[in-house]
Amino acid sequence: MGQAVVGSEAVASELVSRGHLRWNYRAIFPDVYIPKDAEPTMVDLARAAFLWSKRRGIITGRAAAALHGAEWIDPTHPVELLCANNRPPRGIITRRDRVGTDEVVVLAGIPVASPARTAFDLGRHLPRTQALAHLDALSRATGITAAHVWPLALRYKGIRNIRQFRRVIDLMDPGAQSPKESWLRLLLIDAGYPRPTTQIPVCNDWGEPFAYLDMGWEGPLIAVEYDGDEHRKDRSRYVWDERRLREVRRRGWLHVKVIAEDRPADILARVAEAWAQRESEGVVVKQPA
Repeated sequence: MGQAVVGSEAVASELVSRGHLRWNYRAIFPDVYIPKDAEPTMVDLARAAFLWSKRRGIITGRAAAALHGAEWIDPTHPVELLCANNRPPRGIITRRDRVGTDEVVVLAGIPVASPARTAFDLGRHLPRTQALAHLDALSRATGITAAHVWPLALRYKGIRNIRQFRRVIDLMDPGAQSPKESWLRLLLIDAGYPRPTTQIPVCNDWGEPFAYLDMGWEGPLIAVEYDGDEHRKDRSRYVWDERRLREVRRRGWLHVKVIAEDRPADILARVAEAWAQRESEGVVVKQPA
């Protein structure tokens, strides 16, 4: 099971002595230990939580998303288990939810909620903005779409938080490349704008894509992009981004660049200005609600 061991099992089988376990390992969950110098990832924590459950739990939620290859999973978040134990230790959340055999896959010897079931649980148990960021990352990693997940909503009518799930699942989009892009897209949707398209290709004179815009609207040629710190810290990346932006604008796009310090109201004001400019130019656009 990777670095995690069940202490009592390891001692009983003489894999380690009690002294070695005491001095070289630390307990991460009751009777589950990892080396003292280890910095566990969410995948490591999921394996440790499975051991704590006496190998009976099913990994779901963010830990399952990490096991499916999704990015942006903070290892400080608790591991969620579909498990009958009502007294989990700190760092583990247990749920007694029903789960079908077709909703479970085995990854590295661990039972894990399928991508569809993982999405179902993420959409029900996390705040909407967080849920969307993780759903986007899961979709990007696995190719799952809302159509794959909706059958579970029909299977479990009346299950807890199903309304919350319905509010977020149709917004899942694999085109988001960071949690901030997911947040920005949701900000635009909540403001009443048509749902932005993600990863919009912009072609050069030979018809080859030279840029993919984070999000925007192809009809009125309005783009909105989030500019992370990595764009400014890497000089070569900065130079490329500036040249790319000039070429995008030369091809008629109105470009709204968003940075971490921008307030939501300021972002929306700049987007509104871009739409107003298109209206003044006589471009037929759909007004935000």
